Amino acid sequence: MRPSRFVVGSVLTAALALVALPGLAGSRAPRSLEPLPVSAFQPLPDTGVAARQPLVVDGLDVSAAAAGSISSGSALIEPGRSTATGPSHRAKVSQPVGSAGSVLKPPKSKLTGTASFYTGGHTAMRLPRGTTVVICGGAGCVERVIDDYGPQSPNRIIDLDKHDFFYICGCPSWSGLTQVTVSIY
Repeated sequence: MRPSRFVVGSVLTAALALVALPGLAGSRAPRSLEPLPVSAFQPLPDTGVAARQPLVVDGLDVSAAAAGSISSGSALIEPGRSTATGPSHRAKVSQPVGSAGSVLKPPKSKLTGTASFYTGGHTAMRLPRGTTVVICGGAGCVERVIDDYGPQSPNRIIDLDKHDFFYICGCPSWSGLTQVTVSIY
């Protein structure tokens, strides 16, 4: 029994040989273009004025006419006043009254502490990756998913993406820390 590498190698070599040598595989070499015969370029006969007369086409066959076709003798009716056969009023539907605020389900737990910004996403040392959190600061809240493990400082509870940090913080660009509340869902 031969090793499988040897068999595969010989099959690949044979395939490459057939591609590289098209004459052996039954291919033909392309032939040069042949000129058109002169008889193909004969002038059209000029039949005079009769050839310039408009073409008259008879009407369609009766079997080709549509069921709702309009002919020159068809009467068209202009729209008039609508009849009073439709509904006179709309039925009332009972809907609950909405509120202007938003409703969140209660979180599993909350953490309050210091946050800083981090260029690699959202990290929390006490939470596993994939945990959904709502982070609220002095200027607003965002809902995010924890995607890394950190921060390495025991004084901080979460590191935020830089854009989210300044959105939540509402503080100037030279700030590095802010107080936040993290709701864990």
